[in-house]
Amino acid sequence: MNHAHPRTKIFLDGGDPAETAAMLNLLGFLDGQTTNPTLIARHPAARVRLEQGDAFTPEEIMAFYRDVACRIGALIPAGSVSLEVYADARTTAAAMMDQAQEMFSWIPNTHIKFPITAQGLAAAEMAVREGIRVNMTLCFSQEQAAAVYAATRGAQKGQVFVSPFIGRLDDRGENGMDLIACIKRMYAAGDGHVEVLAASIRSLDHFFGAMRLKSDIITAPTSILAAWAAAGCPTPADNWTYDPAGRTAIPYQHLDLSADWRQMRIDHDLTARGIAQFSNDWNALLGKQ
Repeated sequence: MNHAHPRTKIFLDGGDPAETAAMLNLLGFLDGQTTNPTLIARHPAARVRLEQGDAFTPEEIMAFYRDVACRIGALIPAGSVSLEVYADARTTAAAMMDQAQEMFSWIPNTHIKFPITAQGLAAAEMAVREGIRVNMTLCFSQEQAAAVYAATRGAQKGQVFVSPFIGRLDDRGENGMDLIACIKRMYAAGDGHVEVLAASIRSLDHFFGAMRLKSDIITAPTSILAAWAAAGCPTPADNWTYDPAGRTAIPYQHLDLSADWRQMRIDHDLTARGIAQFSNDWNALLGKQ
């Protein structure tokens, strides 16, 4: 292993500013942070309220999220903080945009997370035209990543992230790391305006594998970043190899990045499942089951 500041940007995946401060103290740096409704629901103050049977009102939960965002943003002023819109299977692009415009005003260093659905991509297409930075989340296929590229064509580098979820593909026996490799290979033929943010990192092997594939960004929970710090914050050597542990390979597809994203196959059961999980966790904060 090599020991140097990685070229890959390192984000914390979490919804508690206290974790952000602790990780900054441990690592000495963070390049950004990702949040989502599930992580906000795990915030200690939110858990206490729910355990007491005191649900949030819609206005209170947005104020709570804004406070968390402002605290994290102040800790990482030069980095990016991803904030996620509420979206369930029925949420329209217009509704997502309304939330995006409000959230984007909270802190100067945010990316707004939209799901990779037809409505989420339509919202992203509008958002980048307005200068809003976006992070397209719950990516599980190369074609979804192609659709993100096409929907955000014309954006500047740094304005758009796509977040492939490695661990959730691994959970069903597919080699999630292959998706990172496929997307990086596909994007190499493009203009570089979409950055790959490796997410759902479950192990140091995931972490090092994403580095080895030159992911632009890796977001990982406290447990993984703490283990990396304990090892001395190494980067993988040139001869380091990732072991897929017998998982099924994900083959590369030759896709046209100039095609209309509306004609691409973007539906994925894991995306639908992730949207349901995030919306359920958000609704739980509101006392809705």
